[in-house]
Amino acid sequence: MLLGYSRVSTNDQNLDLQINNLKQAGCKKIYTDKISGAKSQRPGLEKLFENLRPGDTVVVWKLDRLGRSLTDLIKIINKLHKKEITFKSLTENIDTTTPSGKLIFHIFGSLAEFERGLIKERITAGIEAARAKGIKIGRAKGLTKEAEKKAIIAAALYEKNKWNTKEICTQLNIARGTLYKYLKLQKVKLRSEEPKFEIIE
Repeated sequence: MLLGYSRVSTNDQNLDLQINNLKQAGCKKIYTDKISGAKSQRPGLEKLFENLRPGDTVVVWKLDRLGRSLTDLIKIINKLHKKEITFKSLTENIDTTTPSGKLIFHIFGSLAEFERGLIKERITAGIEAARAKGIKIGRAKGLTKEAEKKAIIAAALYEKNKWNTKEICTQLNIARGTLYKYLKLQKVKLRSEEPKFEIIE
């Protein structure tokens, strides 16, 4: 079965273009989210995963409607692959059932690894720049050295607005409650917009 997924960044934006293209592609159901790609909750996408069965195909209008970042996109595609689900992107004409589609995602995987390396380099450079300016980066009370490092990285990733809380927790191997503790210690302002979703049949 072909199942569609569409997303827009704000509640004011319109999903009609994506939905029309997904229907024309033969999607029997379309799961939608109206929320920024950087937000942690995407109930429409979660509901889609709950209803997927081996042999189904997930279809999106464009790649950036599915993943918030290249790393996020690769994780989702790999998750689909493990569930024996194929994937299609209409605009980019990518189909993981074909050899060329599989090759593209192998390349994307390499680029995602490169992106993770760049993020780590930027975080390290930011810490060094702060120290050069005389800003003391001390360990918060009750945190180990390793926890302090994770708190700094968590704050940097969260403030970039490209990673959601689930991705950060997975990347750092921490619980969500721990993440919020780290963000509070780093004096990071939390995002608060609530997502909206629906299923179109």
